[in-house]
Amino acid sequence: MKAYTINKYTKDRLLLVDVSSPKVGDDEVLIEIHAAGINLLDTKIKTGEFKLLLPYKFPLILGHDVAGIITQVGKNVKKFKVGDEVYSRPADFHIGAFAEYIAISENDVAFKPKNLTMEEAASIPLVALTVWQAFVERARLKEGQKVFVQAGSGGVGTIAIQLAKYFGATVATTASTKSFEMVKTLGRIY
Repeated sequence: MKAYTINKYTKDRLLLVDVSSPKVGDDEVLIEIHAAGINLLDTKIKTGEFKLLLPYKFPLILGHDVAGIITQVGKNVKKFKVGDEVYSRPADFHIGAFAEYIAISENDVAFKPKNLTMEEAASIPLVALTVWQAFVERARLKEGQKVFVQAGSGGVGTIAIQLAKYFGATVATTASTKSFEMVKTLGRIY
């Protein structure tokens, strides 16, 4: 299969190479990738900025967001079947969305919402997880609280505004003049 990789000598660019197709574990699904998101995290891993937190071995296939169709399921997989449209943020040290196929734990996969394209679905997992961890797991955001979202028109910002509004928070944000109308459509903001 084809994949975009980096190695310790080519961190300034991705290389298109032939690699072995992933083996599917008992609790994994094999996904034919239709779309992959590109995140700042991929860039920081590529440049080595995260090597103390995520000491990946090279060569490495990057990619933390994926949407596609399941083509194979492991023998213990219960929730999914071949042909299901899914999206995912693969676990650390099991990334690799910049390829034709990826094997991912069943626990890290969700059904793709039918009203989203593959590209739209692939843009969600990492930024949505970031916002969920900040608002729900850390801040325990509740109705009536106030939230300030820096850069409201970015990936994390657009999800943050919508989730904060869902929880009933009052949201203030920053955005450029060209993005302000779009940000306003995400919910009443101040």
